Amino acid sequence: MTRGFALAEFRGRVSAAQARMDAAGLGALLLTTEPEIRYFTGFLTRFWESPSRPWFLVLPVSAAPIAVIPSIGAALMARTWVRDIRVWPAPDPADDGITLLAATLREVGGPVGVPSGPESHLRMPLAAYAQVQAASGLEFTHDHGINAALRAVKSEAEIAKIAQACAIGGRAFDRVGEIAREGAPLSAVFRGFQRLLLEEGADMVAYIAGGAGPDGYGDVISPASDARLARGDVLMLDTGAVWDGYFCDFDRNYAVGAASGNAALAHAQLAEAIHAGLDAARPGARACDVHAAMAAITGAGEGAGRLGHGLGMQLTEGLSLIPQDRTELVPGMVITLEPGVTTGPGTIMVAEENIVIRHGAAQPLTRFAGPALPVI
Repeated sequence: MTRGFALAEFRGRVSAAQARMDAAGLGALLLTTEPEIRYFTGFLTRFWESPSRPWFLVLPVSAAPIAVIPSIGAALMARTWVRDIRVWPAPDPADDGITLLAATLREVGGPVGVPSGPESHLRMPLAAYAQVQAASGLEFTHDHGINAALRAVKSEAEIAKIAQACAIGGRAFDRVGEIAREGAPLSAVFRGFQRLLLEEGADMVAYIAGGAGPDGYGDVISPASDARLARGDVLMLDTGAVWDGYFCDFDRNYAVGAASGNAALAHAQLAEAIHAGLDAARPGARACDVHAAMAAITGAGEGAGRLGHGLGMQLTEGLSLIPQDRTELVPGMVITLEPGVTTGPGTIMVAEENIVIRHGAAQPLTRFAGPALPVI
């Protein structure tokens, strides 16, 4: 599969954003976070792990994007389609891009829209942001949800990358028997699973979680302990593996040695809930409708919590499958289905699969787990 995107993909994203900017009366967008900047430029690097330097992208309402970035990123940015690249030697405690960014914004003109809705954040010091506002002399406002709305609906090229990540995860899950067995420390299983994901083609394993215990586990976000797997335990592994900048996010449950009747029934119920969610996830349905379809199977009703979310350049992005989210599903949205059931005092089991909304029935991107709890 080809890495990166065709130039037309980026031009289309920019054109779509600019049309919405014009309708909202914005003169520019100011973008500061990794997914926002990568969406419009293709600038893909793990250097964002360093918090030492701010990075900026200015998107004018009627011109090509302008990168205002630390000089260390100039060579990589020059390999994207962006041609207007303005740099400063960073970090500079006295003026970390403030003067250069303010001058660029004055040149472009405002009002300047900055993503300000749910899941957004400003990746620069607040004091520096205030200085840029004052030095530019422009009006700053929210971005009217433009960035989030565009990213919510994936292109076919983006969907293909998520599907590739899912295929990598699926192959790694098929090999769990190589690393997990009675007596193995859970921490070793986690490390082994990351190795399997990398061997199967993941660029990185940005997220891994799971748990193990009789009839289930206490939560789905804990790091691994050194506790050893015991016969009758349920082992769950949940991965956010990345391929070419796009995530998969799904899990698998296994019985260690033998499955208890309680765990086996829970696994079958989760499989039923997943298929109910898949059937409900059609264009025109709302996020809350998909939640209700799965919650009806698990019996938790509105108290079931979040049963899935949007997926793409980030492990979780966009809509939430909760009773309060009335976001309408449209073709091209990629979401997770993540029902859970209580299996005993302080224990749960959770299933998770990835799908894309299509005209008519939704399309699975993962090979759905069957109703039978696999035994390792």
